[in-house]
Amino acid sequence: MPSKLEKIDLAELENRLGYTFRDRARLEQALVHSSYAYECLQTGLSNERLEFLGDAVLNVIISDFLVQRHPKAREGDLSRWRASLVNARHLAGIARRLDLGSHLLLGRGEEQQSGRHKPSMLADALEAVLAAVFLDGGYEAAKEVVGGLFKESISHQEGKIHSHDFKTALQEYVQKWLKISPTYHTMQETGPAHARTFEVEVRLAGAPLGRGRGNSKKQASQQAACLALKTLQQQADPDLQSIMGQKENEEKYKQ
Repeated sequence: MPSKLEKIDLAELENRLGYTFRDRARLEQALVHSSYAYECLQTGLSNERLEFLGDAVLNVIISDFLVQRHPKAREGDLSRWRASLVNARHLAGIARRLDLGSHLLLGRGEEQQSGRHKPSMLADALEAVLAAVFLDGGYEAAKEVVGGLFKESISHQEGKIHSHDFKTALQEYVQKWLKISPTYHTMQETGPAHARTFEVEVRLAGAPLGRGRGNSKKQASQQAACLALKTLQQQADPDLQSIMGQKENEEKYKQ
C-alpha cells in the first residue's frame, strides 16, 4: 500500500467502527478508490471488489436483523424495510458520521471534483469497509459493526412501522391479491370548523369495504383501511367477486 496511507489515522476510524482489524491491510484497501489506484498504484488494487462483496454482506445482515426482529412480517414488507436501510443515500449518511470521506484515497480528478463528498462514493466506500470487516473477523464481527452503525436507523424505522400505516399495507395487499387499487371517499363532515369529524369509506372496484371516522381525513382513511385489511385477511384467498357478493348480502340484510 502507498505511504500516503500512513498519514491517515486508521485507529480513529477503527474506534468509530467499533472494530480493530487484525490485518489492517484489509481496511487500507477499502479506502483506495479506483481513481487513486489507476494513478498511483501499479497493481491497480482498489476497493471495487470489496464494494461488491460488502453490498452482499450488508444485505444479508440487514435481512437477518429484520427477520429476527419481525418474525410475522410479510416478505414484501421486509424487502421494503431493507431497501430503505441499504439505499445509497442512507449509506452515505452513515459514512459521513464515520467521517469516512476524509480517509479515502482519491485520484487528482476526483479530488478536484469534491469526490470525497459524493453520496455514491461514500456509500461504496462504506460497503467496502464492511466487506473488510467481514473478511477480517467473519460474519459475527461484521454483524456487530452493522448493528452499531444502523442501530439508530433501525429504531427509527421500527417507530414508523409501529405507527401502523394501514393505507400502505392495504394498498400492497390488494395489489398482490387482486391487482387493483383501493379508493377513498369522504362520506360526510360534521362538527364546527375548529373541530371537524370526517367519515371516510374505502372501496374496491366500487364495493365498500370499510368506513372510518376521525378528526382528519387522514385519520379516518387510516381507520377505514385498517377495517378493510382485517376483512381481507380473514379470507385465505381473497377474491374480488366474493368480496362484492359479501357486501351485497350485507346491504340486503340491513334492508
